[in-house]
Amino acid sequence: MDGFNGSEYGREVSKTSVAAAATGGETTTETTDISWQWSRFSELRPDDLYAVVRLREAVFIVEQDCPYPDADGRDPRAWHLLGWNRGAPERSLVAYARVFEPGVRYTEGSIGRVATAQEVRRTGVGRRLMAEALRRLETLAPGEKIKLAAQRRLEAFYASFGFTTVSAPYEEDGIMHVDMIR
Repeated sequence: MDGFNGSEYGREVSKTSVAAAATGGETTTETTDISWQWSRFSELRPDDLYAVVRLREAVFIVEQDCPYPDADGRDPRAWHLLGWNRGAPERSLVAYARVFEPGVRYTEGSIGRVATAQEVRRTGVGRRLMAEALRRLETLAPGEKIKLAAQRRLEAFYASFGFTTVSAPYEEDGIMHVDMIR
């Protein structure tokens, strides 16, 4: 079985292919064929983990020019949502989010380290990633509140998913953030 279909090594994998809507700041109608992988840390294969580290490093450290300790000790207690681009010539991770059940990081469930690769930005993949992360967290903790530590520049994006700001802006690793709850 390839890394995109079915269940492998305890990993649930599902496929979606939807043309991006021109809403929420998305500006193209491209289609990106995404396979969603939902795994515990211990279920990530070395090549999966390497792809996660590469994407998080590219987005949060290199692009945002923000040297911070990405290895924060929380990954082993999280669920990991990986979005693989099936249309790429080689296996390519283009979307990622880290999901915590209630009581693990905060009292509420939470979603963090939300990242998309540059080549799929403004195509709707970020919206699909958040929708999938919210769906997965709702399955883990039906009806529970969800908390984000959102970068301030993305406050409107998360508000479009029903999140409201519940804190004053604060600096974390040199970037302004706000806490948001849904």
